[in-house]
Amino acid sequence: MTPKPETSATQTPSVIRCHWATSPLMARYHDEEWGVPQHDDRMLFEFLILEGAQAGLSWETILKKRENYRKAFHNFDAKAISRYGPADVARLMADAGIVRNKLKIAATIQNAKIFLEVQKEHGSFDAYIWQFVGGRPRVKPVRSFKQIPAKTPESDAMSKALLKRGFKFVGSTICYAYMQATGMVNDHTADCFRHLPGE
Repeated sequence: MTPKPETSATQTPSVIRCHWATSPLMARYHDEEWGVPQHDDRMLFEFLILEGAQAGLSWETILKKRENYRKAFHNFDAKAISRYGPADVARLMADAGIVRNKLKIAATIQNAKIFLEVQKEHGSFDAYIWQFVGGRPRVKPVRSFKQIPAKTPESDAMSKALLKRGFKFVGSTICYAYMQATGMVNDHTADCFRHLPGE
């Protein structure tokens, strides 16, 4: 997710955040999660699904529905989701707490199955997905949001590999947002208190 910059009511003289953190919910996500290296497989799966659900919508909309998603999708337990059948799809399509898009729901079930295959093949999804950045976060000297790309060669490679395996809703732009969310890249601007100096 690379939100558009705008004036934020969450900015204070003592705490400067990236300009997209314009609400208490977005500020909390910015402060606690965005850009933090994530290596827990369940959380990596959660972000993969949420980033796909966000396609065509705002990230704040997804954050508001996040707890509903956790309840509706067995706390993002890939094994449980991989066994979902028609009754589960009907249940999810009737759940106003999530994005009721049949393609996205079907993609979540499909992605859960392939996620488990990747875990079995590589020992963990973490070991597989972090290879696209060489196992270490990419920290860039970002001065403004205008310098942040929508996608990169790394996200292109990730997208191509995931699509080849059968994952859905994993275009390069979604993959780059996923990389930002899970800390594979750190795109906090230089003036943000969460920015880390480049290596």
